[in-house]
Amino acid sequence: MNEQVKQQIHEKLQLVPKKPGCYQMYNSDNVIIYVGKAKNLSNRLKSYFTGSHDAKTTQMVSNIDHFEYIITSTEAEAFLLELNYIKEYRPKYNILLMDDKTYPYIQVTKDKYPKISIVRTIPNKKKTSVSLYGPYPSSKDCKTTVEILNRIIPFRKCNTLPKKPCLYYAMNQCLAPCINDISKETNDYYLEKVHSYLTKPDSWLINDLTIKMQKAAEELEFEKAKEYRDMIASISSVVEKQKISLTDGIDRDIFGYYVKDGLINIQVFHMRNGKLIERSGSVFDLYDSVDDALMLYMLQFYNDVALAPKEILIPFVDDSEILNEFIDSKIYIPKIGIKKQLVDLACENAKTNLDNLQKERLNKISKTTDALDLLAKMLGIKYPKTIEIFDNSNIQGASSVSGMVVYVDGVKAPSKYRKYKIKTVDGADDYHTMQEVLRRRYKRVISDNLTKCDLIIVDGGIPQVKAAKEVLLELGINDINVMGLAKDDKHRTRAIINESFEEIELAKNSNLFLLLEAMQDEVHRFAITFFSKVHSESMFASVLDDIEGIGEKRKKKLLSTFDDIYEVLDASDDRLKSLGLPKDVIENLKEKLQSKM
Repeated sequence: MNEQVKQQIHEKLQLVPKKPGCYQMYNSDNVIIYVGKAKNLSNRLKSYFTGSHDAKTTQMVSNIDHFEYIITSTEAEAFLLELNYIKEYRPKYNILLMDDKTYPYIQVTKDKYPKISIVRTIPNKKKTSVSLYGPYPSSKDCKTTVEILNRIIPFRKCNTLPKKPCLYYAMNQCLAPCINDISKETNDYYLEKVHSYLTKPDSWLINDLTIKMQKAAEELEFEKAKEYRDMIASISSVVEKQKISLTDGIDRDIFGYYVKDGLINIQVFHMRNGKLIERSGSVFDLYDSVDDALMLYMLQFYNDVALAPKEILIPFVDDSEILNEFIDSKIYIPKIGIKKQLVDLACENAKTNLDNLQKERLNKISKTTDALDLLAKMLGIKYPKTIEIFDNSNIQGASSVSGMVVYVDGVKAPSKYRKYKIKTVDGADDYHTMQEVLRRRYKRVISDNLTKCDLIIVDGGIPQVKAAKEVLLELGINDINVMGLAKDDKHRTRAIINESFEEIELAKNSNLFLLLEAMQDEVHRFAITFFSKVHSESMFASVLDDIEGIGEKRKKKLLSTFDDIYEVLDASDDRLKSLGLPKDVIENLKEKLQSKM
């Protein structure tokens, strides 16, 4: 943050009112990097730009170019506005729950033809006659439970009723409502059975299965007896997890947190029917108050991830009454008793989890950043924070491609990976292929003013290093370093090649060797995967060239619909007809493709 920006921010801070509202921090590219809410906008905003902060907050503040704010009538309105901004702009420094993270529920329909299934999208219960049980943080447990119930409870398994009974009817696992008129009394009987098991898993099912297992064994049906035994074991495994319990049978979530070194770990215990079945949680960088972080997490959690239970227990949080305006549950801050013990237990788990995570991080740092420090000394360069690694792949020059993977502080950054189809090089010419890819990459870096990496690693020896240096010289780039990876006869990393084309041997048991080998494996995997896709598409396209009745239009349609020959051969005639292929062309197409197999 330069002096001019500081002065502009200081002047604007004097105009901020002492009212509730939502504020947005922007960087120099006019991108929102942080959003917050406050009871008093003036005090909260001034707190960022005066006094001392921890390293994380200091880093965030250094990236602020300007701020904006919206005044609201209440702090609750500011809270809702904050959530909407976070969902729309996903600021870099805010606590963000992933949109695609959802817990599974067991859904039981209560219509004329009941069905048990797993859902992740919660239906509108006002419009849909269903019962929901969950959430199940363990997808495996949820799937196991549904599989067992579907084998014991003879409800339909199909999405739409067929015209004749299926195999489940023959196996006595379905009442076959497709041909039988099932009474309401029968459905209600089994619905109660399902409800009983899902609310009290050890209530009747284990006893029922034990009787069936013993009967099958007596009748020498050992396969069936084994099946019942395995089902009992699966149920017992799920029930065994439910150690901590309350006798009230209430669904509740218990929140706890722990803060250390600018990180907050939030843990959630999921108690269903009075029994603690699972826990979940996340670790985030903390840039604001703990209370705001916990409340924002809860609001996102019940808005995007889970259905709120009847009761929620939380540690003490200032202004927690705001949550009651957004979450349709009873929210308690227990002070004594078993509920307080549960909150304390969630906090203790958060502490243990965060301590272990930090130990893992420190261990990882010692294996990566320390290794990169050593690499910098060996090459005589500054610490290579961002590394871009390149590898080429082809078969005798055909379907040539290249891949680039990126590591930041020794950790993979997959969102920065890039793929290249070779355009100007014919045949297996690794030297000029590498030059084409590097030229395309770093011309783009220059033209789009992208951040340069600190080090280029080419998967190859002296020729590839020469190729890279020539391209950088041609483009006028003198602030990116280059090195190569020399391999032994087993194609394993043996040594590094510096810019003076000298080989530097590596100790095979060193963290640096293991890191470089992992980088080499990753770029090779990435390039070969892309090559396989391109080569398959190329082979597929060339085969279609020789088939009568398949012109350019139909060829494009087939290539955009199917990945390879096998998918076409497996496709039904109706599927191919839907693409505009006549019957005789379909027959000819499949015959020709079959002959190529």
